[in-house]
Amino acid sequence: MFALHSWCRLRAAGLTTVMLRSRTASHLVLGLETSCDDTGAAVLDHTGRILGQALCSQTEVHLKSGGIIPTVAQRLHQENVDRVVQDALQQSGVEPCELSAVAATVKPGLALSLSVGLEYSLGFAQQHMKPFIPIHHMEAHALTVRMIQATPFPFLVLLVSGGHSLLAVARGIDDFLMLGQTLDEAPGDSLDKVARRLSLIKHPKCFSFSGGQAIEYLAKEGNRSKFHFKSPMGQHHDCNFSFAGLRNQVKKAIEKAEQEEGIRPGEMLSCVCDIAAGVQHAVASHLAKRTHRAILFCRANGLLPESCPTLVVSGGVASNQYIRKALKIITDATGLLLLCPPSELCSDNGVMIAWNGIERLRERKGIMKHNEHISYEPKAPFGTDITKQVKEAAIKLPRMKLDISD
Repeated sequence: MFALHSWCRLRAAGLTTVMLRSRTASHLVLGLETSCDDTGAAVLDHTGRILGQALCSQTEVHLKSGGIIPTVAQRLHQENVDRVVQDALQQSGVEPCELSAVAATVKPGLALSLSVGLEYSLGFAQQHMKPFIPIHHMEAHALTVRMIQATPFPFLVLLVSGGHSLLAVARGIDDFLMLGQTLDEAPGDSLDKVARRLSLIKHPKCFSFSGGQAIEYLAKEGNRSKFHFKSPMGQHHDCNFSFAGLRNQVKKAIEKAEQEEGIRPGEMLSCVCDIAAGVQHAVASHLAKRTHRAILFCRANGLLPESCPTLVVSGGVASNQYIRKALKIITDATGLLLLCPPSELCSDNGVMIAWNGIERLRERKGIMKHNEHISYEPKAPFGTDITKQVKEAAIKLPRMKLDISD
């Protein structure tokens, strides 16, 4: 494996790379992900076996700058995209001429990041005369679980990440009913901002963690009852999300604690673990309550099967084990099966893009010729929006205690 800068982690993560296989009658897809700050590539066959994958993370760079700077993310994608793709291909043992198609994220995401992946993948597809499959980032997250476990449609999906939060019913690979989405900022973004306000990058145990990872780690040592943050939108009987107000609650609590301890912003509070525990519980509670209402709405409207209804949870925030436990309480109470992809496939990666390409190739949907025009979309709708119907249903939730043990 070629050497990269110290900040760039290039790896074959999590799942076993299959090097030996029959290529007879097998779809082989190269997937490329560059929607935000990770450059990921993978080669999959039609069964979902990962033949080769590579991921270059920019986390350490953006941690030092206090957040993702689009122009920096673009430059790092440009510097590493070819090496990441070539490494994935080398691991797979697949020659470009053997590929059935090239898939890449084209929406939604950071414009400058999306542009790099689209330009590279289109150039690659044109060079090797391969079909091109444009991928919706959220669709890829929603379908990843089908690569791991046979999950028939329809199912309920909760997607939570640094840039998105939404609830939808997946009825097909390109057929989704949007039940709710964030009205302001995403949960991962809020957790990252709280972590920056707490200066967790200075914490000796958290300096290499993302904001969300640092919050989860410190929360295990904290007492969430020390800081009670009100769950957002309690009087709104819909499935939309809001995290900006919660973050403002946390900001005020931090300011008060700093005054009480006589320290300045940027210095480490003695109660930092308790704040982390409190905010993590509030986020988990908000996600669980909106998901509970979505389940009741789906049940009332016959949107999920009576036999083995399923909730799929994916996206970077879905790696948080505390949040998974909160959702498990809801699914246990309502009789749903909870499915989550492995943590390494919850965050952005090339595997999910390649798998989405496999799914679309199998059903012959959204496949373009290598010389057709395609553009990226930083903001893009997802499925059919029925959030108005959900709001009009005004479903009140039964009381349920989220007694979550760490």
